[in-house]
Amino acid sequence: MSNPYSEALGATLIERAIRERIVLVGVTFPGSDDEDTEASLDELAALIDTAGADEVGRLIQRRDRPDHTWFIGKGKAAELHELCLALDADTVVFDNELTPGQQYNLERLLGRTAIDRTAVILDIFAQNASTPEGRAQVELALLRYRLPRLRRGAAAKLSQQRGGVGMRFGGGETRLEVDRRRIMRRISALEVELDTLARTRQLQRQRRDQSGLSSVTIVGYTNAGKSTLLNTLTDAGVLTEDRLFATLDPTTRRLALPGGEPVLLTDTVGFVRRLPHGLVESFKSTLDVATRADQLVHIVDASAADPDGQIQAVREVLDEIGAASVPELLVFNKADLAPLVAKQLVADHVGSVAVSAVTGEGIDDLLRILGDRLRALTRTIELAVPYERGDVIAAIHREGEVVSTRDEDGRLHVLARLSDASAGRLADFVVAP
Repeated sequence: MSNPYSEALGATLIERAIRERIVLVGVTFPGSDDEDTEASLDELAALIDTAGADEVGRLIQRRDRPDHTWFIGKGKAAELHELCLALDADTVVFDNELTPGQQYNLERLLGRTAIDRTAVILDIFAQNASTPEGRAQVELALLRYRLPRLRRGAAAKLSQQRGGVGMRFGGGETRLEVDRRRIMRRISALEVELDTLARTRQLQRQRRDQSGLSSVTIVGYTNAGKSTLLNTLTDAGVLTEDRLFATLDPTTRRLALPGGEPVLLTDTVGFVRRLPHGLVESFKSTLDVATRADQLVHIVDASAADPDGQIQAVREVLDEIGAASVPELLVFNKADLAPLVAKQLVADHVGSVAVSAVTGEGIDDLLRILGDRLRALTRTIELAVPYERGDVIAAIHREGEVVSTRDEDGRLHVLARLSDASAGRLADFVVAP
């Protein structure tokens, strides 16, 4: 029997002939101002564009707290209805997360689909998921999001018939046919599938750990240039596009630092402000690479409107997945687009570096600093290796940095910087820690 959600995911690759017309709604709560709300709506507009729709208007309200029924006030909701009619909008997107009840009430009042920022991000992930694990992770997150929002009333039928942004899985009639029990069964099946894939990924990590190579993970805000940097450093050939969440799946490549020592460099999915918790949960097995890294390379777009806000957003996600304690190197990318800003950011963040992954500016400085940081995590050890053990000598060169060599007592004495894992495997040859 075919799976309607998997079929719906396959349909995400089909371009819609007519782009949806979207009205954005933001609310300014105490502790923020209208400028903050506008900046957040600008980012939401970029998300909407990535999802394949167009902003045709926006509406902002100040409130002390969300309205229980409409999120915005009743009068503002009526104003929103008139705005949608005047602009012939297809969908309303709130910058804040709506409760199932608020979403239901808004759709009844507006006569059109009402979704939130979370649904838009899930929609984009659904479009970009390409590997079996990525597709399963996104589908699981979306099903968990949709489960409490199942409705069988008239408003639900309206939203089910529409499809479009936020409706990638189970859109149209398919969603009407799926009841709570079937969704729960599908969620259980996806959890089992992801557990199996996670065990496979764990075995791959164990093999990498046995290699004795240091692990470096690239993290950062979406579209900050992580994949471009990976390609520049390793010729990885990873897809790079000037759009949000262009790549979701981690890619690991071997990188030789200036001292000759090799490391494993991994690119990860980009983050964004208020990244849906369900996505973080579903992608934990993928994001786990950051928690196990020896060093994080945190890429920041120096040309962005609010680089410090992006840094904070990434750090919040790192804290959520348990990677906040991993050493972090801030790298301000796109220095070619904003050289003065990049210079000031480096001055404000001691120990950081400015680069351009496109032109190569600053890359040598980045590699030097990264090498220095990783060497600080290793021990300098002396080993005495019989000349006939070429395999051991090769392993030392492969896994660490050779400082010096000398002949003594018919053996080759090697002074090398090695990780604890490598030193443990070569313990039989260690003469001076």
